[in-house]
Amino acid sequence: MSSPVLVTGLAEAKSLLSLPYAGEDCGLADCPVILVELTAADLSQWPSPETAELVKSTPAVMAASVPDGRDPADAPKLAELCTAFDIVLASDDLPVPLGVPAGELDQIAAAAAASPAAAVALVQLLRLSEGRSTADGLVAESLAYSTLQSGPHFRGWLASQPSRLVPDNPEPAVLAERAGSTLRLTLNRPERRNAFSAEMRDALVEQLRAAWADPTLDGIVLDGAGPTFCSGGDLAEFGTTPDPGTAHRVRSVRSAAHWIDRLASKTRAVVHGTCVGAGVELPAYAHDVAAHPDTTFRLPEVGMGLVPGAGGTVSIARRIGRQRLGYFALTNTEIAAPTALAWGLIDRIEG
Repeated sequence: MSSPVLVTGLAEAKSLLSLPYAGEDCGLADCPVILVELTAADLSQWPSPETAELVKSTPAVMAASVPDGRDPADAPKLAELCTAFDIVLASDDLPVPLGVPAGELDQIAAAAAASPAAAVALVQLLRLSEGRSTADGLVAESLAYSTLQSGPHFRGWLASQPSRLVPDNPEPAVLAERAGSTLRLTLNRPERRNAFSAEMRDALVEQLRAAWADPTLDGIVLDGAGPTFCSGGDLAEFGTTPDPGTAHRVRSVRSAAHWIDRLASKTRAVVHGTCVGAGVELPAYAHDVAAHPDTTFRLPEVGMGLVPGAGGTVSIARRIGRQRLGYFALTNTEIAAPTALAWGLIDRIEG
């Protein structure tokens, strides 16, 4: 594993990041992770707007480790500090808002070294989208995703994948069933573990558009048929669009994320089994997400040389925070329902 750059204290970090070639040196590094090892004394110097801006503008994964021996009175300062960094590491017994265990540093560094362009794009995208509208966030995400589709890492990953034949299925890709003022939309490709294909996306968008135009609807339930809610983007279709620019245009006009967000106050998602990629990103827009106890969640896109592309950099960040999402997406960590509940990714475990 390549070693992350280690910086002791805020003063050294500020000096390093202020150098004329700091951005180039960090952004083009084989392992673009900068670890700022904070001390208890550093907390008294924070926040420094200049240092915070340097942290947020550096094209690298900016991680901070939180000191164990700190005064509890420093908690507000610590929470404020967390907002500047992409990932915050803390010891297992130290409760830190949006923090992840300090022992995860090796996994973070290995993931960034394996896919540096996607890792940097991910944290830059999350910084850019924070606090912006859903529409702005979706455009930024799609542009980043499209750019990375042209990159060598994704092309290499795509070339390594076996050809996949998709069996014909005459059944609707999304089932719609209305009971009174409630509409149930069910992802309906169980034989494909409800892989989120273009057919399924378009069918879901059409149903959501119709729901938006129907004032008599009070509720929408989104669930999935078969053993899993959604296994993510249909790998058989990866790389099949004519070019990344066209793919971005299609995502801009046929976005399930956009419509679930507009209908969020009416929408309840019920998930189960393995939720991957879009299977995590889309439900997160709903105002209420219930998960079966066996549910697991994973975002594998960075390992493919991409970033989440179904709206998750907006929806998931709003639920669990930019810092925790950075760790979740960067490392492809699989989390179970109890962790998802503790983070706020779901609202309840039931079933």
